[in-house]
Amino acid sequence: MSTNTTTTSAVSTNTRPITVTSQSVVGIAVLGLATFFAITTELMPVGLLGTMSADLGVTESTMGIVITVYAAAVAILALPLTSFTARLPRKTVLVATLVGYTVSNVMIALAPSFAVVCAGRVVGGIAHALFFSVASAYATRIVPPRLAGRAIAFVYSGSSLGFVIGVPVATWVGQSIGWRPAVGAVAVAAAVLAVVALLFLPSVRGSSSPHIGSPKAWARTGLLSVVIADLLLFAGHYVVYTYIGPYAIDAGLDTHMVSGALLVLGGTGVVGLWLAGMFVDKAPRQTLVVSVAVMAAAFAALPFVHGSLIGTMVVAGVWMAANGTTGTLFMAAAIRTGGVSPDIAGALINGASNIGIAGGAAIGGQALGVVGLQFMPFAGAVILVGSLGVVLAARRGFPVHSHTQEHLSTSSIEAITSSLAVVTTSIPVVSRAIQTLTGSVAVATGSVPTRRRG
Repeated sequence: MSTNTTTTSAVSTNTRPITVTSQSVVGIAVLGLATFFAITTELMPVGLLGTMSADLGVTESTMGIVITVYAAAVAILALPLTSFTARLPRKTVLVATLVGYTVSNVMIALAPSFAVVCAGRVVGGIAHALFFSVASAYATRIVPPRLAGRAIAFVYSGSSLGFVIGVPVATWVGQSIGWRPAVGAVAVAAAVLAVVALLFLPSVRGSSSPHIGSPKAWARTGLLSVVIADLLLFAGHYVVYTYIGPYAIDAGLDTHMVSGALLVLGGTGVVGLWLAGMFVDKAPRQTLVVSVAVMAAAFAALPFVHGSLIGTMVVAGVWMAANGTTGTLFMAAAIRTGGVSPDIAGALINGASNIGIAGGAAIGGQALGVVGLQFMPFAGAVILVGSLGVVLAARRGFPVHSHTQEHLSTSSIEAITSSLAVVTTSIPVVSRAIQTLTGSVAVATGSVPTRRRG
């Protein structure tokens, strides 16, 4: 059998190749870059809220609505849009989302008013919901089955790098030459990337028969357990991470060093992503149990090291590294349940993650008012223990026996897609942290006072 002939045929007929081709490599690179700019588009305004609010004549707290409308669009539309477009060619949908990002950023860059900025953000949210219903699954469809997990991790790395590099760079550009040129530059990049994707991505068919199923089917297959565990995981995580800026300042960090601290913590999350890529096919349940347990333990330890800035950063780094594994692991768990069409399973994970983030931020605000910044992580630890309990108890959703990637069918990999929005919904978190640089931290429950240690 000729390998070259077989792989070429595989791509052209929309079946998975048996070996890596140059077209696969280029395609995965394009997808990773697209994910990078997708995340940069989503998170960029959080670093520019101060300058944008001043230019548009609104307060920073009001400007924060642009974050809310984007996240709300993703949370509300992920499942219906994913279901509606499931049968369409994946390349068509992916290019359309990049065009959507372009339109969104152009609207914002040229916006004469705050209302138009919000409208542009809604357009971006719609594109975002669709983009993360195809991106990583696309990668798995153009590589051999044995490399599917690594392809997922590569595309997911675009999300992490957008968070770690894209947002700080966009913020620096916006502060240097203005927020409108910064947003416009991202619009141009998205437009160019849409053309590149149109020219170089191999074609992939959509799902022939997407199936939403019912709550009973979700429970029977274990999908509901995965969704609940995911929701609790992100709720617990965001109890603390929403307030990471003021928390670090209260622990002794200089206000002007918050952005640098976020970069460091984001880097540890990339390490976690790398670990997830190593174990997602070998020991997914075991790795997830360890990751959630480590996160809970780190939260429980944070109040005891709060008097030491070094201690706080070390423990926070461990927490973020463990959290970096969870997105990939929950994606894999959801698609492996087989309870519904894989892309629908991913959309459910996406929605659950957004609900968890919003709930976690609200709970964190309440805990902040009751026990203060130092002891707030205890609340997050309790919720994370709940997530861990679900993972341990749900043998169907998180089976003991490890999987090999070959057991995942071409269609089932598609569930990975929507779940990637788990990372992207970090907007509220980064928003609060970056706003500390301007001396104002806007949160869902109102203004957060911060204490500085003398």
